[in-house]
Amino acid sequence: MITVRKADERGHFNHGWLDTSHTFSFADYYDPQHMGFQALRVINEDRVQPGRGFATHAHKDMEIITYVLAGALEHKDSMGNGSVIRPGEVQRMTAGTGVTHSEHNHSESEALHLLQIWILPERRGLTPGYEQKDFSDAAPNTLRLIAARDAADGSVTVHQDVRVYVARIDADRAVGHALPPGRHAWVQVARGAVTLNHQLLRTSDGAAIDDEGTLEITAREPAEVLLFDLA
Repeated sequence: MITVRKADERGHFNHGWLDTSHTFSFADYYDPQHMGFQALRVINEDRVQPGRGFATHAHKDMEIITYVLAGALEHKDSMGNGSVIRPGEVQRMTAGTGVTHSEHNHSESEALHLLQIWILPERRGLTPGYEQKDFSDAAPNTLRLIAARDAADGSVTVHQDVRVYVARIDADRAVGHALPPGRHAWVQVARGAVTLNHQLLRTSDGAAIDDEGTLEITAREPAEVLLFDLA
């Protein structure tokens, strides 16, 4: 079964410096029908104006993945990390027992476009941690593993039974993924248009998948897609 979450059905707020859409309930957006999917708790699509950003704030007991689509994100945190994340790179922060951090658009002239993803950890009270890796050399028309519990294939480590993939798919090409019995998936279209087992998804659409043994994602135009394989 595939349940589509259309882009224009998400919670949307334009704060001037920040234009943001929430796939699941977040901050001032509350929808009891969309509180997350399995361990996937947040997918926020943020557009941040040049030179602006999120002031220092706290997180606890959450796995946070940042995926930049355009521009550059400047990050600083209480663990002593300071970095800039660009397209093709993935940042993972384990909030665990508690961290503070700030995030800003690194550019004074170019807008920043990113996905902020939160995953519930397998247990509370983890030691805070940070990783940043570059996957810009991932081959097109393949599913590249970017995050996993076991850090397989050079992916970043997430403390949960989840595997996160990204695929950049040329028009009329397809990628496939086998979903073992009892597992679930979420597909998020970052850009472009695809069919997911013949179900049309466009830019910023998402879909929850249950009881589908095989997933086939075919690009109707050049597309970039994130796939979450979830317990």
